Amino acid sequence: MVTATMTSKGRITIPRTVRESLRIHSGDRVEIIMHGETEALMRPVTRTIDQVFGRLHKRGQAGKTVANMNQAIRSRLKSAKS
Repeated sequence: MVTATMTSKGRITIPRTVRESLRIHSGDRVEIIMHGETEALMRPVTRTIDQVFGRLHKRGQAGKTVANMNQAIRSRLKSAKS
């Protein structure tokens, strides 16, 4: 079990072992989910670049420009309205 101490300003330093396990770093967001009145679950909200790298790219797929993406969005919106 890992413990932390809250400061007078309500801040808690997350111990290194927990940060490493959750792969959270300075600036990352965490969500706290309450379970009843006496328990809470903390989990990371953000993902590291390593976790999402390459998910949008498929081999053999040509790169897209922002203009191409915007045009595709406009076309999709027009077809959805019809």
